[in-house]
Amino acid sequence: MPAAEAERVDLYRQLQSQAEFFERQSAIIKAAAKLIGPTVVFVQADASYRAAQAPRGRRVEEAGSGVIVELQGKRYVLTARHVIGGIPPEGIKVTLADGRRFRPDRIWEDPETDVAVMGVSAPGLVPAPLGDSDRLEVGDFVLAVGSPFGLSNSVTLGIISGKGRRDLDLGDSGVRLQDFLQTDAAINPGNSGGPLVNLRGEVVGITTAIASRSGASEGVGFAIPINLFLAVARQLIEQGRVTRGFLGVTLDGEFGPAMAVELGLPRPLGARVVQVTENSPAAAAGLRVGDVVLQFGGVPVENDSHLVNLVSLTPAGKQVELVIFRDHRTQVLRVTVGQRQ
Repeated sequence: MPAAEAERVDLYRQLQSQAEFFERQSAIIKAAAKLIGPTVVFVQADASYRAAQAPRGRRVEEAGSGVIVELQGKRYVLTARHVIGGIPPEGIKVTLADGRRFRPDRIWEDPETDVAVMGVSAPGLVPAPLGDSDRLEVGDFVLAVGSPFGLSNSVTLGIISGKGRRDLDLGDSGVRLQDFLQTDAAINPGNSGGPLVNLRGEVVGITTAIASRSGASEGVGFAIPINLFLAVARQLIEQGRVTRGFLGVTLDGEFGPAMAVELGLPRPLGARVVQVTENSPAAAAGLRVGDVVLQFGGVPVENDSHLVNLVSLTPAGKQVELVIFRDHRTQVLRVTVGQRQ
């Protein structure tokens, strides 16, 4: 056998051996994709309803994705609110993985978090396993599953690139409460509302937005953590609306790490109080102007918008421990969160 041919044969054998390792790894991805596939749906919104009912300038996607889950013994479809954009059930069509189509019985929405839940009564709906988004770490592998450009059950692979992404400019979407997961898994138009899945096949997020100059995926996608999504969804189903927590303070929007270091804070982050409303939960707890809130309910506070998110997503009536910085030392206060009017 000529030397060149022998070298090619040897190289081919090496590749077979090395490929087996990667094939074992990809088997996990294949299994997760196979498990989640039957739970993912294609969501279409009738453009005529969009034109008639959407506020001027409001962009409502004509197509997106969703995922079937089981909550309190019933099946629902979770999706991103901007996908359906306030359109009534008769203007929405949901296509299952097996090709069946139906319209939702009822829709619940929360524009501030981009959460939408659709009630469904079709038989044989397969619910997705639900994961714990609080356990995610940067570097964890995830799959984004959905219908980009109408291509149903498309799967892309990536990692969690970041957590707690806030203050994103999402145009006029109305999404004020942001605590997004960031991923480099390709997310394109039509993916919105579909699940972000870990390698166990569990839903850990609902895709909602991308950062892109072209309108297509550039490796910076965002998803609502499933724990946050479910907390809002359960309130919508049980109460028909979401109650927001209220503290009763005005915060310093200019306060940042540099000023925190100047004050000698134990950590260069937090939210500085510049006003306390009379007879508010904050006043009752003893918060004062100049206090810097370092922790809320055991969660380190990064900045003013982070504290607003934490408070807003806390049920009214819940007692929460605050760690504050006052007079060059940390103190602990307890506050009973009020209800935002």
